[in-house]
Amino acid sequence: MKVPLLDVKAQNLPLRAALLEAMTRVLEGGGFILGPEVEGFEKELAAALGVARAIGVSSGTDALLAALMALGVGPGDEVVTTPLSFFATVGCIARLGARPVFADIEAESFNLDPEAAAAACGAKTRAVIPVHLFGRPARLPKVNVPIVEDAAQSIGACRLGGIMSCLSFFPSKNLGAFGDGGAVLCEDAQIADKVTLLRGHGSRPKYVHHLVGGNFRLDALQAAILRVKLPHLPRWTEGRRANADRYRRLFTATPGIPPELCLPRDAPGHIYNQFVIRVPRRDALREHLSKQGIGTEVYYPLALHLQPCFAELGYREGAFPHAEAATKEALALPIFAELSEEQQAYVVTQIAAFYR
Repeated sequence: MKVPLLDVKAQNLPLRAALLEAMTRVLEGGGFILGPEVEGFEKELAAALGVARAIGVSSGTDALLAALMALGVGPGDEVVTTPLSFFATVGCIARLGARPVFADIEAESFNLDPEAAAAACGAKTRAVIPVHLFGRPARLPKVNVPIVEDAAQSIGACRLGGIMSCLSFFPSKNLGAFGDGGAVLCEDAQIADKVTLLRGHGSRPKYVHHLVGGNFRLDALQAAILRVKLPHLPRWTEGRRANADRYRRLFTATPGIPPELCLPRDAPGHIYNQFVIRVPRRDALREHLSKQGIGTEVYYPLALHLQPCFAELGYREGAFPHAEAATKEALALPIFAELSEEQQAYVVTQIAAFYR
């Protein structure tokens, strides 16, 4: 049996007619940058997520970058965040000339430890970026600086708790475009206006630049595609949650599963962009599953504080033991909404076979 880590065709092909109609609408309209498709998607997204404003941008990375730029983060500033996330979480801090400051994760949730994050804040701290990793809502720290939520993997998982929340519409996300895309969510009208200004080189009107921004605009074609898919997001989320529950039942009922294998506990709002287990002999298990036709992924094999490009920050191995342990033990299993019970049973059976 073949069980891919993700099957975007299974999600997109049932919507083929509506998607082609939306793409044709953009083609015939001739407007490909911003315009009514982006405006329509922004309003629909904000309504669906219960926020005042959603600003469409070119990627989840640029959503984080624009959010920090809107706060004025720059050289001499520090931003506290997690060492266990996709590179963009920290890359956007460094690109602005600010210093990333790390705090360890919670071992059980994989999310930034809020108490450790608060303790890491100092006189130069300009913001904190918690990550709702794998779709599980993170506990936010109690701090006196703005919180920018990295919600790239967790659309709809929780209400906006910080000053801004940043989404990604990369094709593997629960709401995926046909390429890159992202959004910044916020309640404050002035901040929303500043992010909107920044995404178009700080220009208003055309050729009059009030800020040095960037080219962070969401394409009309991607917005049209996302407008088709957005109404289906609650159903896809429920499918993922149901598959997570089934995994837990199957693991409990299958002989041969080692007691030290840890399953992700459910949490209110968890949308399971990934279903990540912690296992002994992770890399050998992954190789075995690959030979059996089962797709998996390691999120993430090297913690951010140990990345070569951040060597000058002075962190060493052992600085954040919970994050470093996760890089050696965590393994993501297929969890997409269209995954069948037979496929899930095969995955669990093969895991048990490996350990037996």
